[in-house]
Amino acid sequence: MKIYTKGGDKGRTSIFGGERVDKDNIRVEANGCVDEFNSILGIVRAHMPAEHEWQPLLYTIQKNLMSVMSHIATPSDKRVGNPNKLDETLVLQLEEMIDDLTAAMGENSHFLLPGGTVISSYLHLARTSARECERRLCTLNKIDPVTPEILQYFNRLSDLLFVMARYDLHRAGIKEERWHNFQYKRSNK
Repeated sequence: MKIYTKGGDKGRTSIFGGERVDKDNIRVEANGCVDEFNSILGIVRAHMPAEHEWQPLLYTIQKNLMSVMSHIATPSDKRVGNPNKLDETLVLQLEEMIDDLTAAMGENSHFLLPGGTVISSYLHLARTSARECERRLCTLNKIDPVTPEILQYFNRLSDLLFVMARYDLHRAGIKEERWHNFQYKRSNK
């Protein structure tokens, strides 16, 4: 099978179920964001040693993203026929890791400047990409319902990547570069 079909030469593409849509359709845009996010995770993994403790987690997330993309590509009225099932424990697994890493290094009370190490920097890039995916998915959700677990998953993914970026600095003994504290989280008592 050739990589090019010429079917999209006029700015249209097919989605699950055979419908043809414009390439700037929000469903296609949301999927493109997830694809880009998955590629950034690949960059993160490429900069880590093969034996790094986060390799299996990031590999699993990348595989999950492929299933998520198939759900995004599927209009809600055709989703029952999608053979790619989403693991119901996806969000719980991310929350457990967030809690474990946070417990090991402590809570954060400041906006942080991304950077410090190559891994931390790329994790921040992945975090911002996950947030972009979340925004595109929210737009799609206004037009055609997105599976609620997918919206939750992206919200937790960005949180996890933030905590992982912090933890990478913590483990390397590098001080976080703070900008301002979270004034909006302060109590107005």
